[in-house]
Amino acid sequence: MSSIDFRVFVEPQQGASYADQLAVARAAEQLGYSAFFRSDHYLAMAGDGLPGPTDSWVTLAGIARETTTIRLGTMVTSATFRHPGPLAIAVAQVDEMSGGRVELGIGAGWFEAEHQAYAIPFPPLGERFDRLTEQLQILTGLWGTPVGETYDFDGTHYTVKDSPALPKPAQDRVPIIIGGAGPKRTPALTARFAGEFNIPFASLEDLTAQYDRVAAAVADAGRAPDSLVYSAAFVLCAGADEAELTRRAGAIGRELDEMRGNSPLAGTPGEIVDKLGAFTRAGVQRVYLQVLDMSDLDHLAFFASEVIRQLD
Repeated sequence: MSSIDFRVFVEPQQGASYADQLAVARAAEQLGYSAFFRSDHYLAMAGDGLPGPTDSWVTLAGIARETTTIRLGTMVTSATFRHPGPLAIAVAQVDEMSGGRVELGIGAGWFEAEHQAYAIPFPPLGERFDRLTEQLQILTGLWGTPVGETYDFDGTHYTVKDSPALPKPAQDRVPIIIGGAGPKRTPALTARFAGEFNIPFASLEDLTAQYDRVAAAVADAGRAPDSLVYSAAFVLCAGADEAELTRRAGAIGRELDEMRGNSPLAGTPGEIVDKLGAFTRAGVQRVYLQVLDMSDLDHLAFFASEVIRQLD
């Protein structure tokens, strides 16, 4: 199990300033986590959300200049939020600002209320997937066009004409992450465009079934089985004893027993190591720790010293 890669993942729309996020990113970097990811949402799902949302790519640009080694990305950017050209520019710019540390998780978008709250059109699901597909074609097309050449695209929802396809990212290829539980279009898009597939908050049974669908799509696309990283995201609630676990669960408004049943990252270090074993045997290579209490940096330190140490 020592090959498992751990990343930190936060949900700032629930209520976090830029400074809060920077503190988590710096702690994660210092503690040896491989990446800091954040959600791309504009509305809290519960609570007052104060002080209010922060834009994911503006935030990552700032953090890019205040960190040196940790990778940075979105889990996941909503294709409904930005036109593909400006998104390609923003991601390439943040990649350059970070020295080539950016990864792009991207999805179709799902949270209708945040679109209504901030004047963002919210088309039906089929159209959202069509737009996501065209965005992936355009993003990879713009970034992959040689300098000095132009890029054109004629789609149903987007058209590109004589684009200089600039700027280029610092990396030869920005890693693209696609995720979710959709049975058909999600595996197909993953096989076509992604370097990583992520399933969030899934049971072992559901995760295994989706990994199998994705692996079949990868094979159908003629890709090597090891050309895709398989990852998962789980809520974090780790502690040395019941009192600490109960306190950490209460801090995020969750029931400890519920989390223990639904997340392999909930429990004492020994429990977590045991539960993770089944997921790594199912093919999980990378785990995103969903950190919902951003003020509790000791939580990250505890997990690094007491759980990851046991897996090394």
